[in-house]
Amino acid sequence: MVFNSLTFVAFFIVMLILHNLPFSWKVKKINLLLASYIFYAAWNPPFILLLWLSTVIDFFVGRALYTQENKHKRKVLLVLSLIGNLGMLCFFKYGGFLLENFTQLVNLFGMDFHPAKPNIILPAGISFYTFTTLCYTVDMYKRKSEPVKKLLDFSLFVTFFPHLVAGPIVRPPQLVPQFETARSATRQQLLQGLLLLSLGLFMKVVLADSMLASPADTVFNAHGPLNTLDAWMGVLAFSGQIFFDFAGYSTCAIGVASCLGFVLPDNFLYPYAAIGFSDFWRRWHITLSAWLRDYLYIPLGGNRNGRFRTYFNLMITMLLGGLWHGANWTFVVWGALHGFYLWMEKIVQHFSTLKQAAMTSVSSAEIGVLGVLPGELKTKTVRNFLLAMVTFFFINVTWVFFRAPDFHSAWQMLTAMFTHIPNGQVLLSTLSIIKVSVIVILLVAFHWMMRNTRVLTVAAKMPWWLLGLIWAVLILLLVWSQESSSSFIYFQF
Repeated sequence: MVFNSLTFVAFFIVMLILHNLPFSWKVKKINLLLASYIFYAAWNPPFILLLWLSTVIDFFVGRALYTQENKHKRKVLLVLSLIGNLGMLCFFKYGGFLLENFTQLVNLFGMDFHPAKPNIILPAGISFYTFTTLCYTVDMYKRKSEPVKKLLDFSLFVTFFPHLVAGPIVRPPQLVPQFETARSATRQQLLQGLLLLSLGLFMKVVLADSMLASPADTVFNAHGPLNTLDAWMGVLAFSGQIFFDFAGYSTCAIGVASCLGFVLPDNFLYPYAAIGFSDFWRRWHITLSAWLRDYLYIPLGGNRNGRFRTYFNLMITMLLGGLWHGANWTFVVWGALHGFYLWMEKIVQHFSTLKQAAMTSVSSAEIGVLGVLPGELKTKTVRNFLLAMVTFFFINVTWVFFRAPDFHSAWQMLTAMFTHIPNGQVLLSTLSIIKVSVIVILLVAFHWMMRNTRVLTVAAKMPWWLLGLIWAVLILLLVWSQESSSSFIYFQF
């Protein structure tokens, strides 16, 4: 089931009614859990068994990890949990990929090995709920928090339908305490949730699907050389499409949870206004970035063991982050590019710090007296905006590998973007080019203006009539757009 379907609208209305009836809190939680299974089963019912298996095993293993005093037994339990979760993820998501690469490898040595291709269906959102349960067992091993007392609460934490299929990736302390006491949305939470749901659907249906999906698909599905303008328009269209699609899902998820009285963490904070690549990952898919930092980068050693080890840990983290997105070497290259960008950023910051330390001639007292002059502030703002645009430019280069189906297509796209091809195909109409250009320019401008605030903060300061007018326009555009029932892009991850 997807948020952008009439089925979900009916489902959500029923859930709101049931959640606000005078049932006991336990009954309401059971309703939420059953609804979450129905939400997931609407896609492929048999895969609910995987959810049950993962939930039950990690609930009991997590409790044992917390209470067990024998260090050897605790390590064995952790390894079993990791093997169970990651093994399931590897089989369904990477089974075909591993077999294909193994086949190519043995054939290089002269063996004629051609196994039958496995017919493995990827369960929707398996990467998301696997990471959700993994963080629980790791936290129990490190005893960062107490184990969840009730299987019902843990099951609801894992399967809560707003975040189940495509995040945000939640940690137990962020959500489990909200299940311990009765909750229902206040009037403000309900209005804010409905506003976020409307905004998220607008981003997905109107902007991602109706406006940007077609030019992006036309360019990336092209056979043969492209002209430079079409190549850039296709990449920019996908850059906008993937943001509106994924941030739209996260916005819907947060809005739906708010309508039920729950709070989910932010997942996007205007990433195309990021000043540098570290800042980008603090703003793009925030919950995944934080997960990779806390459960991969820091355990590897983080930045504690010198500059070389820091760079190594960064690259490993980004490579695995790329592979998490898909079983294809293009995703690995996408991650490697981000790792390389982070390397370059750290090198520049290191030498910049040394240079500033060497050139500083103004005393601390003088700095305190002078402060920042208006002219300096304006110069800094302009410089930061230019840095943000440079960051956006290089991020768009990485999207080529994220969207292209193979390296040949990616190289064809990059060649068209950075060289002139005399016989390049002209695929996009003038109207499409104007549409993509206007949407992307407005997107970047909006991100820059909003980079230090939040939508709900701005909405709260608006006059009621202006907010109502904007909200009405969003809904009208949703109604007028062509019906969109396509899955969100990140469902495949």
